[in-house]
Amino acid sequence: MNMGERLRELRLERGISQEEVARHIGITRSAYSHYEINNRQPVYETLIKLSDFFDVSLDYIIGGNPPKHREAAASAQDSEILRLIKDMNHEQRKQSIGLLHEIVYKDAGTGTGR
Repeated sequence: MNMGERLRELRLERGISQEEVARHIGITRSAYSHYEINNRQPVYETLIKLSDFFDVSLDYIIGGNPPKHREAAASAQDSEILRLIKDMNHEQRKQSIGLLHEIVYKDAGTGTGR
């Protein structure tokens, strides 16, 4: 994943606009937009502001590994899901799979699902 994709992902995770990010770090929306589409690379000072704003390391923004707290949170959630599944009977598992399909694929026809 390149830096622009990372920045876009971080912004969308927070549900904020390019304008909001730009305003918080002191640049124009247009400049920030160019970062997300990889037409421009931010200067060092802007990278630091982005890192602080999104609460991630510079390494992560420029293409490094995900922050440790994200990996730990995902791992804990995965473990909890597996524990719950193991505790279910056959019928509960079947119902759960149906619900998960609905949640994940419900908007597939509209282009908003996975």
